[in-house]
Amino acid sequence: MRTEALDRVRLVFTLFDANGNGVLEAADFDLMADRVRNAVPGAEPAAREAMTAAFRRYWDTLVGELDTDGDGKVDFEEYVACVLAPERFDGAAAEFAGTLSTVGDLRGDGRVGRAEFVALMLAIGFVPANIQALFDALGPDEEDRVASGAWDVAIREYYRPDADGTVGDLLVAVPAG
Repeated sequence: MRTEALDRVRLVFTLFDANGNGVLEAADFDLMADRVRNAVPGAEPAAREAMTAAFRRYWDTLVGELDTDGDGKVDFEEYVACVLAPERFDGAAAEFAGTLSTVGDLRGDGRVGRAEFVALMLAIGFVPANIQALFDALGPDEEDRVASGAWDVAIREYYRPDADGTVGDLLVAVPAG
């Protein structure tokens, strides 16, 4: 496994561990879904509900694959085993990527504005400077919007264990300044 992939996953685990107790639980994903769903109030209700469902599927995939003792919790070692195994996690990651990029597409034209992108990424817990760097790397147009499809691909690449040099690595970088 590439160091870059482990760094990306370590960061996401920390962000999803909403209560900071060192394990992931259903309540962590409910809290994160609420934050993300509420980050862009102008998003279509169906897109917001799809985002909530994607968080639930993400959790259901993790707990279903990894909670062998039935305690309803997933620790970091268990998490790494699932999210960095594409055959076990691709469906949940694809759903999450698609719904996140759709929630930010307020016009329904396949583009996400900087304000929506930043709001969603802040709701997840990423660092503002890194969010801005990622948005800029995705190639905003003259209206300061990026293709939702490019963001979708970047999210999927983020979870690929063999990927290095992805734009998603900007989220893990130590922010400048």
